[in-house]
Amino acid sequence: MMAFGLIALIAGAASALMFASIISGALISLVLFYLAPLPLMVASIGWGPLCASLGGIAAALGLGALFGLPYCIAFALTVALPAWWLGHLVLLSRPVGAAAPEPAAEPPTEPALEWYPVGRILLWIAGFATLTTIAALLTIGTDAETITGTLRRGLMRLLRAADPQSSGETDQFVGALVRILPAGAPIVAMMTLTLNLWLSTKVTATSGRLRRPWPDLMTAELPPMTLVALCVALALCFTGGLLAIAAQIATAALMMGYALTGFAVLHTLTLALKSRTFWLGSTYAVVVVFGWPVIAMVILGLADAVFGLRERFLRTRQPPPLPTS
Repeated sequence: MMAFGLIALIAGAASALMFASIISGALISLVLFYLAPLPLMVASIGWGPLCASLGGIAAALGLGALFGLPYCIAFALTVALPAWWLGHLVLLSRPVGAAAPEPAAEPPTEPALEWYPVGRILLWIAGFATLTTIAALLTIGTDAETITGTLRRGLMRLLRAADPQSSGETDQFVGALVRILPAGAPIVAMMTLTLNLWLSTKVTATSGRLRRPWPDLMTAELPPMTLVALCVALALCFTGGLLAIAAQIATAALMMGYALTGFAVLHTLTLALKSRTFWLGSTYAVVVVFGWPVIAMVILGLADAVFGLRERFLRTRQPPPLPTS
């Protein structure tokens, strides 16, 4: 029990230090800030969600005591809560079917388990990215005019500090950034949460503490109702006001979820290619360098959700049935 508590405290302290490093303003602190959920996720997956919850509570209280209540709340909502819940979902399972009765002479066998689907975990990540972004914007203001005005003034101060000879083009650039930022923030939040979850699962698998088999990521797909939610969010983007900003955030997060499933579709559709590694590596490189080609992955993910591209492809690869006499 003492070792369990020590691991929880170490994970919480590491996450808190990485989260608080952003105060220094150094470039490396930005990387540490985005990786802050990683220690708690490793504790949650390797030692159980209780370990992550104890470490997260201790870390949040420590940050609150040192830097004030806003840091405590921000850490709890953006780091501790996602790390605890996503780690819980990774380990969530249920027995598959009814176990057949074993003969008395044979030892009982463990029932087959169905693990929580990767696609549903992606949907939870999109939900966390949406909620944390909306919560961050609500700290700026409670209406669209206040939020956009505060963002505009903050960006103008940054640009004028970097270039005092700002011109009218700067105002247009800032206006475009203000419109893009609410949709860009959940994309960054979703990517960092997904990366942290993948890294923490890899770490626990390497250490031998992962209690579930490694999932087949090529089969990841979002629940069918996600497409309906995306259509509703897209429609609400044209309403205006705070509701439109929230809808834009939700739309961006769900689009990023479909982009990630689009990569899974790409991995499946390239199974027959001899130069598969080259094409996959080139695709990832182009997306990382330029960014905007991720739209193609969003389209691919949406096309798979509507037309079942992976299912059709895998069906064509199956050998034909043997003729019956």
